[in-house]
Amino acid sequence: MTEKKHKSGFVNIVGNPNVGKSTLMNRLVGEKISIITSKAQTTRHRIIGIVNTEDMQIVYSDTPGILQPNYKLQESMLNFSESALGDADVLLYVTDVIEKLDKHEDFLHKIQKVDFPVLLLINKIDLTDQAKLEKLVVDWKEILPSAEIIPISAMANFNIDYVKQRVEALMPDSPPYFEKDALTDKPARFFVTEIIREKILLYYQKEIPYAVEVVVEEFKDEEKLIRIKALIIVERESQKGIIIGPKGQALKKIGTMARKDIERFFDKKVYLEIFVKVEKDWRNRDNILKAFGYQIG
Repeated sequence: MTEKKHKSGFVNIVGNPNVGKSTLMNRLVGEKISIITSKAQTTRHRIIGIVNTEDMQIVYSDTPGILQPNYKLQESMLNFSESALGDADVLLYVTDVIEKLDKHEDFLHKIQKVDFPVLLLINKIDLTDQAKLEKLVVDWKEILPSAEIIPISAMANFNIDYVKQRVEALMPDSPPYFEKDALTDKPARFFVTEIIREKILLYYQKEIPYAVEVVVEEFKDEEKLIRIKALIIVERESQKGIIIGPKGQALKKIGTMARKDIERFFDKKVYLEIFVKVEKDWRNRDNILKAFGYQIG
């Protein structure tokens, strides 16, 4: 009896902002790996979620939404998205029933040239009717003729199992790339920063969340408690005042919301301290962006 071969591969998720990439990523991985809000540019890094079975390892990668960069942080975010076209075994290009088909045509031209399987996922199909969806499928087939088109609703978990089946069928024979008990390539501190940043995105309005970065200065995993000291970086003194709020109430609210989610994530009690620091124009400073883990140049 021949032994079953092990399969492994990289599945990269790309698409424009707000089409549901992070919701899809979390559905595929079965864990909340990527933060989700209704604001564009929520995902800033390339985030990996690993699905393991006895004879397969699928490495999913969620990337920032494709955008025209206005500052160096956004250039780094676009680098993460474009690098996803170079190292995939399968590409999941996510669109939805709302966005224009010709948005970021130059990125679509790059996808037309890739030599590995592309699954084009039309998300949010619950927001349209059958006739419009069928026309959308025909239109997309003209733009990406070699792609397999699958209508889905990530939010309603519709057709996600079929996407998983197609991905599994396309995995090449390979030993695992990561330890078989790994869920992600990111350290624990990364998820703390993402959870705090998600709360900032949800709680504050307009530009404030985009001028914010979160750094974990201390992460001590003790027997019964995780002690965390985090720093919220802003660009201006006025932003610091807004983050803290009158009598520190806004920062306290953020801290409570984040602590509860961090406790759920690690299944352990957490003591969380958060401070706010001004770092002028950090989104355009190479040395600071590199220190925060962004790809520059």
